Amino acid sequence: MNAFWSFLDHDARSPWTFLDGSFWLFLLAVLAVDALLHRDRQRSLRHIWLLAASLLFYWKTSGWFFLILVFSTVSDHFIGHRIASNSASGRRNAWLAVSIILNLSVLFYFKYTYFLTESWNAATGSHIIPRNWLAIGVNAATSSSWSVDRILLPVGISFYTFQTISYTVDIHRGLVAPLKRLTDFGFYVSFFPQLVAGPIVRAADFIPQILTPRAVTRETIGRAGFWILNGLLKKVLLADWIAVNFNDRVFAQPEAHSGLEVLMAMYGYSLQVYADFSGYTDMAIGVALLMGYHLPQNFNSPYKADSCGNFWKRWHMSLSGWLKDYLYIPMGGNRKASWFTAICGVFLLTFVALMWPEPRVLGSIAGVVLTATVAMARIPAFHRWVTTNINIWMTMLLGGLWHGAGWNFIIWGGLNGLGITVYKLWRKVSPWEAKDTFWKKAIAVGLTFHFITFTRIWFRSASHTTWATFGTEHDMLGEWDKANLILTKLVESTPLVVVQEVLHHYSHVFAVMGIGYAIHLLPTRTKNRYRNAYIHAPLGAQIGCAILAVCVASAILSAGGTPFIYFQF
Repeated sequence: MNAFWSFLDHDARSPWTFLDGSFWLFLLAVLAVDALLHRDRQRSLRHIWLLAASLLFYWKTSGWFFLILVFSTVSDHFIGHRIASNSASGRRNAWLAVSIILNLSVLFYFKYTYFLTESWNAATGSHIIPRNWLAIGVNAATSSSWSVDRILLPVGISFYTFQTISYTVDIHRGLVAPLKRLTDFGFYVSFFPQLVAGPIVRAADFIPQILTPRAVTRETIGRAGFWILNGLLKKVLLADWIAVNFNDRVFAQPEAHSGLEVLMAMYGYSLQVYADFSGYTDMAIGVALLMGYHLPQNFNSPYKADSCGNFWKRWHMSLSGWLKDYLYIPMGGNRKASWFTAICGVFLLTFVALMWPEPRVLGSIAGVVLTATVAMARIPAFHRWVTTNINIWMTMLLGGLWHGAGWNFIIWGGLNGLGITVYKLWRKVSPWEAKDTFWKKAIAVGLTFHFITFTRIWFRSASHTTWATFGTEHDMLGEWDKANLILTKLVESTPLVVVQEVLHHYSHVFAVMGIGYAIHLLPTRTKNRYRNAYIHAPLGAQIGCAILAVCVASAILSAGGTPFIYFQF
């Protein structure tokens, strides 16, 4: 009995992940019971079981914050039925507005309140202290020792909030019918493989799988095994090993390292963040397949992209697609600005002003807006250019803000929006736009990769890198100074003797980075070939590969690992 209660206990400092042995024991238990339930005759009971397992998983990951997930599930299930049952467009719109406001309010409170309060205190000399009232109540009841003097961020809240919003919006658009059973909808929202870090699942894609379960075949199991092992090795062998042995050391004290080391750390971080995030989603896709559910592809060799816009069609595809369908297109797409654009712009400007409510900052923002307004009024060509591109900038800026309340995230999002806009201008005059030769394509890919890596100076400086820092507020000035320091080091010359020492000392790290990028750039047909070879290999060979991969991962993790980067979002 003590072992059972110990298993149920939640440690906020060590959330459950795919790298924990206890998770895989939990998964075996889930699969064992799932196999006993008939997919057609006992579908409802099966969904109740998987819902209970998902809530347990979220409890082990986020503790009492699973009540927020339950609240979002119950409220949007009710609102979805209200939208569908009303024929009057006014009432349908009102219920949809309630869903969006409710979801975004919860997200805003947990993700941004502390940061904005601290910014206000710093600017005005106030001493307002935001409190995490849910955690305080739990603390009093359980005598827990973990701190509640700040608002903690529930893991995965950004992901499941976007899923519940897409559900009510799709019902409003007539793309899906509301699920009759609360347990079915709860299963859709909380499905544990993708709950805490995506991919973001659309209701229109997942609900048909709930209503018509798919069989798990021998080939499905082989495919699931491949994705799980592929993701495990990406995360541990590439992301964690490179981070522990090189990246984290350099970024912890960039001033103590040469320009070459900082440059290589930026290359290493681009590989790390890809291997970390795509590794998680690969494992999530594989775990879901073991239960017969297909999650959407989230990455498509993003460093093969030949433009910034193409990169965002390949990177975090579920988020990029969500922003496109539920934000960019409703604002007017690339046709023109709209009232929704104006609303988003006012929200963004207000938020930025609140982030640093200092007269000079507010004056600068007002000056930029006024100058742009005058230029649009006096120069028709500039007006047309702004109105056809402002929705891109707005989407990317809000996408940066989605990652966190910090100037560095906004700069990162803004730079990506600028990259897309500049390329749109460039392709109108560039004789290379056709990219009809290998070298044209290679140069475009190289330029895109270096631009994306350059923007990650601000992303990395604003990201939390340990469990201890997850959920903590952003230090705007510290993050800004760290980004500027990295920029300074990148343009600093490195003596030849130091170059030789760096290449010799970190040769093993650079070799692993080279192998990682080489695998990433392999042709798709080559990747499909070795993927299919594993899927159709004899069971003994698959088990042997799995044992080897787990042994390698265990050996590397014993020397230290890092949290999944996107858990903080």
